Amino acid sequence: MSKILRYNKLNKKQAAKKIAEEGFDRTVLSFYKYVRIKKPERLRDLLFEQWEALCVLGRVYVAEEGINAQVSVPDFNLEAFKAQVKGIAHFKDLDFKEAIEKNNYSFFKLTIKVKDQIVADGLKPSDYDVTNPGKHVNAKEWNELMEKGAIVVDMRNHYESEVGHFSGALLPDSVTFKEELPLVKNLLSGKENEKVLLYCTGGIRCEKASAYLKNEGFKEVHQLSGGIVRYAQEVKEHGLENKFKGKNFVFDNRLGERVSEDVVSNCHQCGKKSDNHTNCANLNCNLLFIQCEGCKKKNKNCCSPACIETTLLSEEKQKKIRSKRRKKPIFNNHRKVDLSLNFKN
Repeated sequence: MSKILRYNKLNKKQAAKKIAEEGFDRTVLSFYKYVRIKKPERLRDLLFEQWEALCVLGRVYVAEEGINAQVSVPDFNLEAFKAQVKGIAHFKDLDFKEAIEKNNYSFFKLTIKVKDQIVADGLKPSDYDVTNPGKHVNAKEWNELMEKGAIVVDMRNHYESEVGHFSGALLPDSVTFKEELPLVKNLLSGKENEKVLLYCTGGIRCEKASAYLKNEGFKEVHQLSGGIVRYAQEVKEHGLENKFKGKNFVFDNRLGERVSEDVVSNCHQCGKKSDNHTNCANLNCNLLFIQCEGCKKKNKNCCSPACIETTLLSEEKQKKIRSKRRKKPIFNNHRKVDLSLNFKN
């Protein structure tokens, strides 16, 4: 079970108003570190106290195996924040990754949770050695390996790769990282001696995935250093060819950062080109799906007629429904849901 220290009790509308009144810009940082932490609860308390004082917002997981954080930091506190984090012995060599796009509304509160793992993998300790991951390569090296015919594997979930991915990459049809690991192993069966390139958003999943594949006998496993976030920055800084097409899905209120102008996905309701993820406006549903601007307006930001009807009910009735609802998938998995049928007679 995870434990939450405390959090901003403002609702989303109140929090957004507060951010709008701040009068300063924010930068989104992501970072992770696999390191042995003996007392994660104590670290959680320390981080919350320090970061709250710097007006930091975000979502952070701490576990005995390390830390995984995505935070929004006021620009004027950015250097102080980085120095503060690196001042903790566990994180002195930590690698910060800045978001591709500026956005003050990525997070509305600061939440720090203690978890069993910073990335749930479903593996046994004997299945991998996280201290023996694949070789880290930068954007230039990555492009060169791709051009030489290396096998590229997307280590993200299907709803992430659907809106953006590297050209020619294997895109596993998975909903969770736990589900994806054995799936990728099977997809690569018989290719243990070939060069394999793994990538994800910021690199954290590839640390475990590459170590897992090496443990399973794969000889030449490489991973994109810093993930798609760092790749996009290096491509721009060094004038390299951008081999990533579309958007990079992110797990905050932005839901995506544009890496190229290519639109590689379609609206789940009408089929037109679109890569805009949205959550159904019916909070009792909250399904994440791709919806074009036309369908967003026509269908009132909902995934079905039933959800539109629910949003027209009083808040009291909606809460009553919410208290009785059964848990449903947060993400639209094409194996389970066809939203194009929802509005057909």
